[in-house]
Amino acid sequence: MTDTIFPLEPTAAEAQQAIRDEFGLFSHWGERYAYLIELGRKLPAFPEEWKTEEHRLHACQSRTWILTQGNRDRLDFYATSESHIVSGLVYLALRVYSGRSAEEILATEPKYVSSIGLNQHLSQGRSNGMIALLTYMQDTARRYL
Repeated sequence: MTDTIFPLEPTAAEAQQAIRDEFGLFSHWGERYAYLIELGRKLPAFPEEWKTEEHRLHACQSRTWILTQGNRDRLDFYATSESHIVSGLVYLALRVYSGRSAEEILATEPKYVSSIGLNQHLSQGRSNGMIALLTYMQDTARRYL
């Protein structure tokens, strides 16, 4: 696989708090979308040979790929999207869940989604894709337990 920058924080709960704090610095959604795009640009490289139908997340409006490496003690997720905003959503999900144990992944509800207002400010297509991404991560963790 490839190198990963995740996890950035020691726990998923701390990652969610850091996301809340960062997004709390912005007063309107134009700034938050710009920040999401900036975060998406920080995703680790995703090799072209991984962009296959096998790794495609089909519920997403834009083409998005994800794959997993690890075991029940540490699951590393690798993902990317052709959309800049979706790449930012991917970054947030990886920040919370990648590099964590299957148990911690399953015990962590994605509260950051509502706490920063994503559930209210995403298009239906992006919202469905985000739900599919989070479901993929939870389902993967379940398989490893």
